[in-house]
Amino acid sequence: MRRTRILIAIGALLVLGAVNFSILGKERIRRDGVVVYLDLMPVDPRSLMQGDYMTLRFRMAQDILSTAKPLPAEGETALAPVNLARNMVGSLARTGEGGNVRIRYRIRKGAVWLGTNAFFFEEGKDQQYARARYGEFRVDPTSGEAVLVGLRDGSLQPL
Repeated sequence: MRRTRILIAIGALLVLGAVNFSILGKERIRRDGVVVYLDLMPVDPRSLMQGDYMTLRFRMAQDILSTAKPLPAEGETALAPVNLARNMVGSLARTGEGGNVRIRYRIRKGAVWLGTNAFFFEEGKDQQYARARYGEFRVDPTSGEAVLVGLRDGSLQPL
């Protein structure tokens, strides 16, 4: 019985350690990552708000889906080269261009997944976030991991 408890405690410590390591990595990207704004694709406003979160679709995800050949297999990751404009708005680099930064993406259920597909907000703030036109990401320049840190309006002002 004592041995079982020790194994459970060790397992719990390993899980907690892994979770904390992941959180620290995301916080590092939030603090030190390259700022990249990605265009949101138009969404039917009646289905945009669902409770206290917004479903997100990024134009770059659609561009990757239509131009990247071959696509990675389901669940696998790849890096997309991104050109940054002066205002830090990112667009998919053309074939052969290296881009200023690379963003890691994954294929999930046949769609390109750029970090997240949802943005959670406080209840009652749906009208504020309905004006969203860009997702604000911080991107790790080494791994390409992207963390969504906020939404911006058409003038790139925070919402």
